[in-house]
Amino acid sequence: MLMMLLMTSIIMLIALITMTLASILSKKTFYDREKNSPFECGFDPKCSARLPFSLHFFLIAIIFLVFDVEIALILPIIMIMNMSNLILWTTISIYFLLILLMGLYHEWNQGALEWTN
Repeated sequence: MLMMLLMTSIIMLIALITMTLASILSKKTFYDREKNSPFECGFDPKCSARLPFSLHFFLIAIIFLVFDVEIALILPIIMIMNMSNLILWTTISIYFLLILLMGLYHEWNQGALEWTN
């Protein structure tokens, strides 16, 4: 029992020393108003929230999210190739990629991928 209490005390002391050292070593010497604000995205949080926002930038961000999710869905498809029916796997993969390519063509055709007009 005494040995467990001693080990617990030593572990807590090591953790406390590590956290204290990390806190001391990570102190910033230069304090910037933007770095201390809750948002580091370029928006001033102390002004009006109803500032005009670029709709084109929003569309580009949505396209990025769609293709980011696409990668998250394609990776498992590749991993299960050996465990599934090859004809069914090929059909589903081609159908999935065809839908994504049609969406990309639609966005390209509508001009959403052109940054300057």
